[in-house]
This record gives sequence, C-alpha cells and structure tokens, in this order.
Amino acid sequence: MKYNRVLLKLSGESLMGSQSYGIDPTMLEQYAKDIKEAVESGVEVAIVIGGGNIFRGLSGAAQGMDRVQGDYMGMLATLINSMALQAELEKQGLSTELLSGLAIEPICKEMSRRRAIEAMKSGRVVIIGGGSGNPFFTTDTASALRAVEIQADAILKGTRVDGVYTADPEKDPTATKYTSLTFQEALTKKLKIMDLTAFALCEENHLPIYVFDMNKPGNLLRVVSGEAIGTEVM
Repeated sequence: MKYNRVLLKLSGESLMGSQSYGIDPTMLEQYAKDIKEAVESGVEVAIVIGGGNIFRGLSGAAQGMDRVQGDYMGMLATLINSMALQAELEKQGLSTELLSGLAIEPICKEMSRRRAIEAMKSGRVVIIGGGSGNPFFTTDTASALRAVEIQADAILKGTRVDGVYTADPEKDPTATKYTSLTFQEALTKKLKIMDLTAFALCEENHLPIYVFDMNKPGNLLRVVSGEAIGTEVM
C-alpha cells in the first residue's frame, strides 16, 4: 500500500448524486463500499465530509443571515452527513467512531487526536463532523487540520473529476490534467484545489493532497494502492 493512514475529504454535494438536494442512498452505498475496500486492504481511514448538500454558511450570509449563525448551521449539516455515512458503513459491516468539532451527546464525542488515533489503530473508520468547531473556517480547512492532527500520510480529496486540470474540464474541452504539482505551482497557477488556509496548513506540514474521482467505483482502493489515477500536490 502507498499509504498507511489517510484522511478522505468528501464534499456534501457529492452525496446528492443525481438529486438537487439531500442524500442519495445509492451514492452513499457506493461510497461506503469503496471505503470498506480500502479499510480491508489494511489502510487506516478517517473521513471529513462537507454539508453543502444541506446548508452552506456562506450562502446564508449572502442572503443576509448572520455569518456565525450560518456557519454553525453548516457544521450541523456536516454532522447529518457524517451520521448517514456512519449508518451505511456499519450496514456494510465496518466498525466506526463518530467524532466532532462540536460535542453533541449522545450522538458523538468531541474530536481529540488521541481518541481518533486509538480508534483507527483498533480498526475503526473515524468520521469527523462538525468542521473545526469554529465559524469562518471551511471543511477544507477542517480536513487539513484533522489530517495534520492524526498524522495522516495524505489528504485524499474525492471529487467528481479525475484530478486537477489546467482549466475546468467540464467547461473547457482543451483542459489538460496534471499528474503532479508542487504547492507553489498550484498557487502560482491559481488552481482552486482547496481554500488558501487549508492549502497553507498542508504545505507547512508537508502533507500531500491527492485529488481523484471518487464517483468511479473502486478508485479509492486504486489510490491507496499507489495507482496514478489522479493528481498529487506536494
């Protein structure tokens, strides 16, 4: 295996599947099966998932809502997605631990580095909801923070495209894919991989980001096995 411990970052929107809102059970099941494959290969997995399929704090703020209140609502949305993923993973026979930047008993315990690492070492999939527990920070930043905390080998950013391109491949048919990039190259070329706070945290801690297509079944196992199917930023 290329990685021993990873943090898988998923967007909330990815859970919508073909729907315009909420959680598509088919997509949830596919993700859970892919995560199970990776875990059964011997990789320790932690997961951070966004909440954009339910609520986005920035969107609320744009419509006049208090930004702090909106961000906390967004954090709760990530917990709803985390609980849904936890239920599906356990349905697939995996043992899980749900932690959160916001402690909400009896749903989950508060995130702590020691608790997360102990859970992964015992074979459980750790799902970390609630963002960083603070407003004004995205789930990108939360995933970078958690990955550094748990000493992950990499952040695996699961998207609906198969890597980082020179332009948006869904809009520009001439866009070409990068197989690898340095952090500085990505910044110079203004490639939107993660937000700048998350990006700086990864660069400072020498934490690679691997961008790949999570919507193709089996891709997660390919990535942890070392197949070059996406883009590595390091």
